[in-house]
Formats: sequence, structure tokens, C-alpha cells
Amino acid sequence: MSGSKTDTESKINLVFEGQPLLAEAGASLLQAWMAAGQPLTENVGCMGQGVCGACRVLVRRQGERLAGTALACETQAEEGMQVSFLDHFPARRPHAYDLHALTDSWTALDQIDAVFPEAKNCRHCSGCDRACPKGIEVQRMVNLSAAGEAFTAAALFDQCVMCNLCVAACPEHIDPAHLGQFVRRMAASLTLRPADLIRRLREIEQGRQPIDPDAHGANPPVQS
Repeated sequence: MSGSKTDTESKINLVFEGQPLLAEAGASLLQAWMAAGQPLTENVGCMGQGVCGACRVLVRRQGERLAGTALACETQAEEGMQVSFLDHFPARRPHAYDLHALTDSWTALDQIDAVFPEAKNCRHCSGCDRACPKGIEVQRMVNLSAAGEAFTAAALFDQCVMCNLCVAACPEHIDPAHLGQFVRRMAASLTLRPADLIRRLREIEQGRQPIDPDAHGANPPVQS
């Protein structure tokens, strides 16, 4: 038919892990990688639900000078993109603490300072904020934690998926993701447990944790 596009013309060209790929319009980067028949031996966990943080990627968009971080399952493929998976960045040192001891709010400031003394050395460079694919106010969480405001800090980190990109970005080796996990655990020890966490744990115990690459949130909205 005159004026119609071929299948190839309607696809998006990008480079992923140094390999040219053709992706369907509206596909996420993870879906594009899978559709190209590439192996999924690492950098994947929840298969597109955006809850595990495993599919860390470095993304450079066409016409942009700097690359940014993202999750492949939540980022839509774009023409001319250059993408590469990022390795996991573990905490630079162990942070030992006793969960059963996180029950006295009077000592919250002392406990945070004892386990994460680096938190008070934040440079306010916002590198952790820029690295976070979930848009969390990581730097504010760090500063609130250093001030002993565990409940407020924990609430800011409620959507963290422990991708550890903020850990890689922090020049002061604060390990913000692990600090956020610590204050969330501290807050949880002093309050009722989150209902969504209870439901997820029950699903896991009963073998009912579904893996759906087309689940809500797995397909990013098509940009107009």
C-alpha cells in the first residue's frame, strides 16, 4: 500500500550492550532486550515489575551529552539510545546491627550515628538524587537520618528497590540505600508492619508470587 511503513521502518533503532537492536515502539528497554533474543543471565529479577532494582542501566539519549541511570523495565526504548547494564554495587563496608535492638526511639539518633557515622558527612552534591531511578529524595533522607529523624527519613525511602545506584554515586561512601533500609527497619520495629509487605510475604510462602512481564508498571507510557 502506498505510504505504508514496513515492519523495519516502524521499529526503533538503539544500541544495547554494544549491539544494534530493533525495538517495537512503546517497548521498555528490558522488553527490547528480551525480544531480540538476548540472554537474561543477570541484571534481571522481577521480570519487569519494577520492584527488584536488578535491571540497572546506563542510558544516553540521542542528542544528549551526559548519560543517566535508570531501570530497564521502566524505561521506554527511544530512537538512537545507547544503553548498557550496570553491575551491582554492594555496600563498601558491613553495617552490623541487631534488629531486635531497634525498639527504643529515645536512642534513635545514637543508633544511626553508631551504624552509619558517614551520614553526617554528606556533601550535598545531589549525586544520589540524580542516580535514583525512582525519583526518591535520597539526599534529604540521608540528612534527616543524620539528624535522628528516622520516621520521616524512612517514609521518604518507602519506594526504594535497593538498586544501589545511589551507593555508586556517593563520594562520601555513605551507602545511602543501606542507610535507608536501616531507618525503615527501625521505623518498622516501632510500628505496625506494612500491609503490602505482609501480603507479599504470604504470596511467597504459598508459592503465589507471579512473574508477569506485562504487569501494570512494566510497560512505560508511550511518549507523545
